Amino acid sequence: MKLVVGVDAGGTCSRAVVATVDGEIVGRGLAGPGNPLSHGPSQAAEQVRAAVQQALGGHSPATVAAATLGIAGPAGTGPFAAALQIGGPVTVVGDAVTAFASGSSAATGAVLIAGTGAIAAAIHDQDVVRTSDGLGWLLGDEGSGRWLGLQAVRYAVRNWADPLATRVAEHAGVTSSNDLVYWAQALPFPAIDALAPLVCAAADDGDPAARALVDAAVACLVRTLDDLDQDGPVVLAGGLLTGGSPVQQGVLRLLKDRGRQPRLALDPAAGAAWLAARPLSAQPPDHLHETLLGAPPPVTPPLSARLRNNGRLERPDDTARRAAARTANRPR
Repeated sequence: MKLVVGVDAGGTCSRAVVATVDGEIVGRGLAGPGNPLSHGPSQAAEQVRAAVQQALGGHSPATVAAATLGIAGPAGTGPFAAALQIGGPVTVVGDAVTAFASGSSAATGAVLIAGTGAIAAAIHDQDVVRTSDGLGWLLGDEGSGRWLGLQAVRYAVRNWADPLATRVAEHAGVTSSNDLVYWAQALPFPAIDALAPLVCAAADDGDPAARALVDAAVACLVRTLDDLDQDGPVVLAGGLLTGGSPVQQGVLRLLKDRGRQPRLALDPAAGAAWLAARPLSAQPPDHLHETLLGAPPPVTPPLSARLRNNGRLERPDDTARRAAARTANRPR
């Protein structure tokens, strides 16, 4: 039985899918961070190997005919191929490519990713040909979770008596606007990032200031997508755009008003497995895609309701890797 491997290697964890060339998933694996920019090529390759080994179960790596790894930023194939030691080629692509593949089987289109960072990418023949934003928190990532958190802090220090400022102050553990300024100057990024779900929850509760910040984030993200001027399907990815947040709802509404029907990214590791299996399978690409990824999941509850339980927006998105991804994915 010929197998393929798909991997989504991120800054928090690495997820692997092992499937037959006809799209039957036979195993899944999970291991530590697989981002070589953040953790070094050797350590990243070892975590990817661990995830793949878990997904293989009792199957030999020699039965794997091809592997596709979705990795953010510049990444060479060498360390990963050496670590995996499979029976076929290993291909490394950008995580934007696997995110797009997890939502669409089209060869050309666009993916808009908004989590801690934000970037849009034009995809052609499973390659990134243009990007917009992805510049990191200091210069861009407009509409992202970190951007939303920073906007909330800026609003709070200028509108201290406002209910949203009270929520921000409680979150930061401060009692004055001056204390909030000092708190922000220390750049406590995890805490700033965690303000995004707070703003989303406040917007869902009807807070007008939070609603205005959400609307601004929506406008930024749609503008980032517009900068690509890319036809074809649009896939939405990242915690802000796939978890039922008011930001997701606003982006969906604007795009549908324009006659576009965006799709949600499903499982990037399965999308990577589809990319690996497609040239080897006798199944039509669309059928193979449906077999591997299935139908879209049911509508999830509002992000605010779910995030009150765990306070997390998505896996951390190192802004440095977004900047590196932009550099790596410039047209060649």
